[in-house]
Amino acid sequence: MKLILAIGGSSGSTYALKLIQWLQANVPTHVRPELVFSSNALINWEMENGAFEPAQLGLPIYNNRDFFAPFASGSARYDAMVIIPASMGLIGRIANGISDDLISRAADVMLKERRKLIIVPREAPYNLVHLRNMTALCEAGAIICPASPSFYSQPADIDALVMTIIHRIIDLLGIDSQSKRWGSESL
Repeated sequence: MKLILAIGGSSGSTYALKLIQWLQANVPTHVRPELVFSSNALINWEMENGAFEPAQLGLPIYNNRDFFAPFASGSARYDAMVIIPASMGLIGRIANGISDDLISRAADVMLKERRKLIIVPREAPYNLVHLRNMTALCEAGAIICPASPSFYSQPADIDALVMTIIHRIIDLLGIDSQSKRWGSESL
Protein backbone atom coordinates (compact mmCIF):
# COMPACT_ATOMS: atom_id res chain seq x y z
CA MET A 1 0.00 0.00 0.00
CA LYS A 2 1.37 3.36 -1.05
CA LEU A 3 0.07 5.83 1.55
CA ILE A 4 0.18 9.63 1.69
CA LEU A 5 -0.05 11.25 5.11
CA ALA A 6 -0.80 14.95 4.78
CA ILE A 7 -0.59 17.06 7.91
CA GLY A 8 -2.77 20.14 7.61
CA GLY A 9 -2.55 23.40 9.48
CA SER A 10 -5.30 23.16 12.08
CA SER A 11 -4.74 22.30 15.70
CA GLY A 12 -4.58 18.56 16.29
CA SER A 13 -1.11 17.63 15.07
CA THR A 14 -0.99 15.16 17.96
CA TYR A 15 -3.36 13.00 15.88
CA ALA A 16 -0.82 13.02 13.05
CA LEU A 17 2.05 12.23 15.40
CA LYS A 18 0.18 9.30 16.98
CA LEU A 19 -0.74 7.94 13.54
CA ILE A 20 2.90 8.16 12.40
CA GLN A 21 4.10 6.48 15.60
CA TRP A 22 1.51 3.70 15.28
CA LEU A 23 2.53 3.06 11.68
CA GLN A 24 6.23 3.00 12.63
CA ALA A 25 5.59 0.44 15.38
CA ASN A 26 2.93 -1.69 13.69
CA VAL A 27 2.95 -1.11 9.97
CA PRO A 28 3.09 -4.20 7.81
CA THR A 29 6.00 -4.18 5.38
CA HIS A 30 3.66 -3.71 2.42
CA VAL A 31 2.52 -0.28 3.71
CA ARG A 32 4.75 2.59 2.60
CA PRO A 33 3.74 5.93 4.16
CA GLU A 34 5.09 9.25 2.86
CA LEU A 35 4.55 12.66 4.44
CA VAL A 36 3.74 16.20 3.39
CA PHE A 37 3.19 19.12 5.79
CA SER A 38 1.48 22.43 5.16
CA SER A 39 3.43 25.47 6.38
CA ASN A 40 0.95 26.03 9.22
CA ALA A 41 1.20 22.35 10.16
CA LEU A 42 4.84 22.84 11.06
CA ILE A 43 3.95 25.78 13.31
CA ASN A 44 1.22 23.81 15.09
CA TRP A 45 3.46 20.72 15.31
CA GLU A 46 6.03 22.64 17.34
CA MET A 47 3.37 24.24 19.57
CA GLU A 48 1.66 20.92 20.28
CA ASN A 49 4.39 18.27 19.97
CA GLY A 50 7.67 20.09 20.56
CA ALA A 51 10.52 20.58 18.11
CA PHE A 52 9.97 19.24 14.61
CA GLU A 53 12.65 16.60 14.02
CA PRO A 54 12.15 15.14 10.52
CA ALA A 55 14.81 12.44 10.99
CA GLN A 56 12.93 11.04 14.00
CA LEU A 57 9.86 10.44 11.86
CA GLY A 58 11.83 8.05 9.68
CA LEU A 59 9.59 8.58 6.64
CA PRO A 60 10.05 10.40 3.33
CA ILE A 61 8.85 14.00 3.59
CA TYR A 62 7.89 16.10 0.57
CA ASN A 63 7.70 19.87 0.38
CA ASN A 64 4.14 21.13 0.03
CA ARG A 65 5.22 23.14 -3.04
CA ASP A 66 6.78 20.12 -4.81
CA PHE A 67 4.44 19.38 -7.71
CA PHE A 68 7.01 16.84 -8.95
CA ALA A 69 6.41 14.60 -5.93
CA PRO A 70 5.25 11.17 -7.10
CA PHE A 71 1.77 11.47 -5.61
CA ALA A 72 1.06 14.69 -7.55
CA SER A 73 0.16 12.43 -10.48
CA GLY A 74 -2.42 9.69 -10.80
CA SER A 75 0.04 7.59 -12.79
CA ALA A 76 2.00 6.97 -9.55
CA ARG A 77 -0.98 4.91 -8.31
CA TYR A 78 -1.02 5.68 -4.60
CA ASP A 79 -3.60 3.63 -2.75
CA ALA A 80 -4.74 5.98 0.00
CA MET A 81 -4.32 9.43 1.49
CA VAL A 82 -5.07 10.64 5.00
CA ILE A 83 -5.27 14.37 5.71
CA ILE A 84 -4.82 14.67 9.47
CA PRO A 85 -5.70 17.20 10.80
CA ALA A 86 -7.56 19.00 8.04
CA SER A 87 -8.36 22.68 8.38
CA MET A 88 -11.60 24.00 6.95
CA GLY A 89 -9.59 26.18 4.54
CA LEU A 90 -7.87 23.11 3.12
CA ILE A 91 -11.17 21.22 2.96
CA GLY A 92 -12.73 24.16 1.12
CA ARG A 93 -9.93 24.30 -1.44
CA ILE A 94 -10.13 20.56 -2.11
CA ALA A 95 -13.94 20.60 -2.30
CA ASN A 96 -13.77 23.36 -4.91
CA GLY A 97 -11.00 21.84 -7.02
CA ILE A 98 -8.31 24.35 -6.08
CA SER A 99 -5.02 22.46 -6.30
CA ASP A 100 -2.64 25.22 -5.26
CA ASP A 101 -0.21 23.07 -3.24
CA LEU A 102 0.89 19.43 -3.07
CA ILE A 103 -1.67 18.44 -0.43
CA SER A 104 -4.66 19.79 -2.37
CA ARG A 105 -3.25 18.43 -5.65
CA ALA A 106 -2.72 14.95 -4.16
CA ALA A 107 -6.26 14.99 -2.72
CA ASP A 108 -7.60 15.99 -6.15
CA VAL A 109 -5.65 13.08 -7.68
CA MET A 110 -7.10 10.63 -5.14
CA LEU A 111 -10.63 11.79 -5.95
CA LYS A 112 -10.21 11.71 -9.72
CA GLU A 113 -8.58 8.27 -9.59
CA ARG A 114 -11.32 6.98 -7.23
CA ARG A 115 -8.78 6.06 -4.56
CA LYS A 116 -9.27 6.23 -0.81
CA LEU A 117 -9.14 9.77 0.63
CA ILE A 118 -9.68 10.04 4.39
CA ILE A 119 -10.10 13.56 5.72
CA VAL A 120 -9.88 14.20 9.47
CA PRO A 121 -11.34 17.65 10.23
CA ARG A 122 -10.34 19.10 13.58
CA GLU A 123 -12.45 22.17 13.99
CA ALA A 124 -15.65 23.02 15.83
CA PRO A 125 -18.31 24.13 15.47
CA TYR A 126 -19.08 23.68 11.78
CA ASN A 127 -20.82 26.39 9.82
CA LEU A 128 -22.97 25.78 6.74
CA VAL A 129 -20.05 26.38 4.35
CA HIS A 130 -17.97 23.74 6.21
CA LEU A 131 -20.85 21.25 6.04
CA ARG A 132 -21.43 21.86 2.33
CA ASN A 133 -17.72 21.47 1.55
CA MET A 134 -17.57 18.19 3.50
CA THR A 135 -20.77 17.03 1.78
CA ALA A 136 -19.23 17.79 -1.63
CA LEU A 137 -16.13 15.80 -0.71
CA CYS A 138 -18.19 12.90 0.59
CA GLU A 139 -20.25 12.91 -2.62
CA ALA A 140 -16.97 12.88 -4.60
CA GLY A 141 -15.82 9.77 -2.73
CA ALA A 142 -13.87 11.05 0.26
CA ILE A 143 -14.37 9.66 3.75
CA ILE A 144 -14.91 12.33 6.39
CA CYS A 145 -13.67 11.06 9.76
CA PRO A 146 -13.92 13.91 12.29
CA ALA A 147 -11.45 13.97 15.16
CA SER A 148 -14.28 13.11 17.56
CA PRO A 149 -12.87 10.54 19.97
CA SER A 150 -14.96 7.82 21.54
CA PHE A 151 -15.24 7.07 25.24
CA TYR A 152 -16.69 3.55 25.46
CA SER A 153 -13.19 2.07 25.71
CA GLN A 154 -12.74 4.20 28.86
CA PRO A 155 -9.47 5.84 27.73
CA ALA A 156 -7.18 6.41 30.71
CA ASP A 157 -5.45 9.53 29.37
CA ILE A 158 -5.27 11.92 26.44
CA ASP A 159 -3.03 9.59 24.44
CA ALA A 160 -5.56 6.76 24.77
CA LEU A 161 -8.35 9.16 23.80
CA VAL A 162 -6.43 10.28 20.69
CA MET A 163 -5.83 6.64 19.80
CA THR A 164 -9.58 6.03 19.47
CA ILE A 165 -9.43 8.17 16.32
CA ILE A 166 -6.15 6.64 15.12
CA HIS A 167 -7.59 3.13 15.38
CA ARG A 168 -10.62 4.26 13.37
CA ILE A 169 -8.33 5.66 10.64
CA ILE A 170 -6.23 2.49 10.59
CA ASP A 171 -9.44 0.47 10.18
CA LEU A 172 -10.57 2.73 7.33
CA LEU A 173 -7.23 2.07 5.62
CA GLY A 174 -7.96 -1.65 5.82
CA ILE A 175 -5.19 -2.40 8.33
CA ASP A 176 -6.11 -4.37 11.45
CA SER A 177 -5.52 -2.09 14.41
CA GLN A 178 -6.39 -4.59 17.17
CA SER A 179 -8.49 -1.88 18.82
CA LYS A 180 -11.38 -2.31 21.21
CA ARG A 181 -14.58 -2.97 19.33
CA TRP A 182 -18.10 -2.05 20.30
CA GLY A 183 -19.59 -4.94 22.25
CA SER A 184 -16.28 -6.74 22.69
CA GLU A 185 -14.21 -7.37 25.77
CA SER A 186 -11.04 -5.32 26.37
CA LEU A 187 -8.10 -6.25 24.20
